[in-house]
Amino acid sequence: METTNTNNKQSETKRIILYLALTFGMTCAYCFLVIYPIMNNEALSATLAPVAQLLIAAAMFFPALGVLLTRLITKEGFENAWIRPNFKGNIKTYLLAYFGPGLLVLVGAAIYFLIFPDKFDASCSYMATTLAEAGANADTIPMPLSTLLIIQAVEALLLGPILNIFTCFGEEWGWRGYLLPKMSKKLPALPMLLVNGIIWGLWHAPLTAIGHNYGTGYPGFPFTGIAAMCGFCIVMGIFLSYVAMKTKSCIPAAIGHGAVNSIAAIGMYFTTDGGNPFVGPAPTGIVGAIPFIIVAALMCVFYFSKQNFMNEETA
Repeated sequence: METTNTNNKQSETKRIILYLALTFGMTCAYCFLVIYPIMNNEALSATLAPVAQLLIAAAMFFPALGVLLTRLITKEGFENAWIRPNFKGNIKTYLLAYFGPGLLVLVGAAIYFLIFPDKFDASCSYMATTLAEAGANADTIPMPLSTLLIIQAVEALLLGPILNIFTCFGEEWGWRGYLLPKMSKKLPALPMLLVNGIIWGLWHAPLTAIGHNYGTGYPGFPFTGIAAMCGFCIVMGIFLSYVAMKTKSCIPAAIGHGAVNSIAAIGMYFTTDGGNPFVGPAPTGIVGAIPFIIVAALMCVFYFSKQNFMNEETA
């Protein structure tokens, strides 16, 4: 019996290593061979600017592809793949995943403007400048920009999680649907969350190196941005891990991830200068992330610190 358990643990370790090697390898190859050449070529970047975000979004599918390949290569199969929604008994968790992240983003933006009131601009001049740079004219919009942004924020809260679930599933089947349950049998809960978040943050490194999320030209580029992304992924990962572990499904994590992506930038359009990605009002900044940090700490104290996933059959 002990030999069987040892062999199972070794098999799981090999699966984790293979999964990470495939996922990181495919992502790096895609970034270096597809995205980097386009971004570093002025003619190509100008021509393909409208689809640049789509090219970046495509990278979100590599974690799911890594799961698919790992399960096929190791003949693990797809039993307990954490893709069943498991709605029964988990409606409150789904509501938390659906509305919680968006509300936390808005609270974080409000905290940022309370700390830096001089950065708030109700006329949304930064948004007007952004539209002008894109060739649009804010004067042609039949309502104040602030009203438009409020409408967009409501739409993001209500529809964003569903509209973004497809691309976010690409990440969440990997990080919360595959890596999380396997790592939860290897490490105690809190170290597991820390390692899982760092891995997720480092996976973003190739995109962070081209300016995604934190821009370019800041002190310590790109390592400062990569470190900041790891910090954000640890905090956000705790929330997403909570809803995934509570439901034994990656679906609510994909919903919560989609909720953040849909509304994360809304606060910057109310600033005078777009804000600071390391500070706020976006949740990638330390001030914008305050509500997420508080919620993550509460989840660690009242849920994860009391769990012993290592002794549970979670995968």
